[in-house]
Amino acid sequence: MGVYRIRVSTGSSFFAGSTNQVQLWLVGQHGEAALSRFRPVLGKTEFQEDVKEYLGPLLFVKIRKRHCLQDDAWFCNWISVQGPGAGGEEYRFPCYRWVEGCGVLSLPEGTGCTLVDDPQGLFKKHREEELEERKKLYKWGNWKDGLILNVAATNLSDLPQDERFLEDKRIDFESSLAKGLAKLAVKDSLNILVRWDDLDDFNRIFYCDHSKLAEKVRDSWKEDALFGYQFLNGANPMLLRRSSSLPARLVFPSGMEELQAQLEQELEGGTLFEADFSLLDGIKANVILCSQQYLAAPLVMLKLQPDGKLLPMVIQLELPRMGSPPPTLFLPTDPPMAWLLAKCWVRSADFQLHELLSHLLRGHLMAEVIAMATMRCLPSVHPIFKLIIPHLRYTMEINVRARTGLVSENGVFDQVVSSGGGGHVDLLRRAGPCLTYRSLCPPDDLADRGLLGVKSSYYAQDALRLWEIMYRYVEGIVSLYFKTDNAVKEDLELQSWCQEITEIGLRGAQDQGFPMSLESRDQLCHFVTMCIFTCTGQHSSVHLGQLDWYAWVPNAPCTMRLPPPTTKDVTLETVMATLPNFHQASVQMSITWQLGRRQPVRVLLGQHEEEYFSGPEPKAMLKKFREELAVLDKEIEIRNAKLDMPYEYLRPSIVENSVAI
Repeated sequence: MGVYRIRVSTGSSFFAGSTNQVQLWLVGQHGEAALSRFRPVLGKTEFQEDVKEYLGPLLFVKIRKRHCLQDDAWFCNWISVQGPGAGGEEYRFPCYRWVEGCGVLSLPEGTGCTLVDDPQGLFKKHREEELEERKKLYKWGNWKDGLILNVAATNLSDLPQDERFLEDKRIDFESSLAKGLAKLAVKDSLNILVRWDDLDDFNRIFYCDHSKLAEKVRDSWKEDALFGYQFLNGANPMLLRRSSSLPARLVFPSGMEELQAQLEQELEGGTLFEADFSLLDGIKANVILCSQQYLAAPLVMLKLQPDGKLLPMVIQLELPRMGSPPPTLFLPTDPPMAWLLAKCWVRSADFQLHELLSHLLRGHLMAEVIAMATMRCLPSVHPIFKLIIPHLRYTMEINVRARTGLVSENGVFDQVVSSGGGGHVDLLRRAGPCLTYRSLCPPDDLADRGLLGVKSSYYAQDALRLWEIMYRYVEGIVSLYFKTDNAVKEDLELQSWCQEITEIGLRGAQDQGFPMSLESRDQLCHFVTMCIFTCTGQHSSVHLGQLDWYAWVPNAPCTMRLPPPTTKDVTLETVMATLPNFHQASVQMSITWQLGRRQPVRVLLGQHEEEYFSGPEPKAMLKKFREELAVLDKEIEIRNAKLDMPYEYLRPSIVENSVAI
């Protein structure tokens, strides 16, 4: 009983408001009251209502949008209700979704609670009905047999409306794509009749849409130091590991005893590292416009010098075969063109594993599994839903766009990438067992790969720091809602979420270390931190470098047009005939710009405007999280000022809050 002040916030994107009328009801522990209708406009709407009924503490706001001729969808941010009277309590009801049709949508009050925290069952019916409805909307699909699962959507129109880009994001994405295609057409027309016979000819497509670091790559890509640096801090820092023994595949032909001794010496000193591309062995290479393309499965052995430089010692391009002579070993002392071509083969192999495994599988597809399980198993009132949902924004749409454009039949991979044409799918299947729980958690992954303490691995340093900051944030939120380990064990929604990720989305990944249940607060914190880091820092670390390292095509060739060399009789003509032609190179650079550019419509890590939690404690945790991110960002800025080649990809001021590109 009394006067209630109601404030309604509408999204700021184009078409977020609605011409339809909206009816609200206030639902309290002791009663329910209908309010006057209103039309939601951009910004905030505020009005007062004299309620005759006694409601008690508010639990829900119910929304129903009415229309006569046209259903004009409305994007509601939140609804705030204060009362009864000027001294009454203020309740916040987060929404952040589209209101469509004429059905009734119930928004629970934003404090958040677990099943255990709701002994009276005030939210029980809402939780059950919400998840039942979500499971109808969010159905698992299987893009290709043998891969982890995804949302069942063959095209964008199949997605739930709340997973679609808002209008500002859609316009930017599609206009930049059109701009890139137009520039590609210009580059093609300017080069179609021009002969390419020198490495400098790649400058003909390098005149725009690149970064300052890309220019450094162009000028220094032949240097061994830059070649080694990329395994530590380049576009794909996920492959390098410290050697514990000489790889069995590294067979030394006669006359290579000195090399073997040098490798063993580095091994004993703990300074021997390796990058092994064996996953590519036997993958069928693409055929582009009736022209056979080629793949290799190289091994690179590198030594870490006291000054932090990582230098290649030997490259083997193929695995040894029974009954065949040992594969040729390429050395830095070989003729320059032979050594350069061997490094190009390594960089091309790294392009394949980076884009398909480090980027697509470990970043995009893993994030989609997390997003799907979250929508199917955690109701909006659950604190872990509130914690993780800002980090799932736009992931499903960008992945559907990838499956229908980049890696689809006749997509970009089929058109210009040597692993396209079906080999890319086989590679994803083969890599499934490599997607382990430990590999997604930097403290474990870096320890397993022997990179802890490598001072020149800025990826390792920044990933650890960022993980620790995220863990403290997650730990703070978890401590508010889970007071004991038993509270975690007894949360059936939480257990269902964990099992859905491991057993359903990842197709039974318990053998890869993923948990089937969560038994303690520490285990919950670790698991949730893995989810958030995967969707933010990990994706950023393998996404942002594309524009820097792939714009100069010889440094990371998307395809190779001649087989790997078996002798060291290599000329410039051999190198040019092997590297991508001008069209393939132009497409690579165009896509690199489209996906690698800094997005004008983006949300940076921890800077989401959505407030899914109400109450001061979670807001204080988010504030502390942001402060720690700002400190880390400043420290990275100070460090980078002293470096010839700054490492930026895990700076909180650059990392996006979700897999949105």
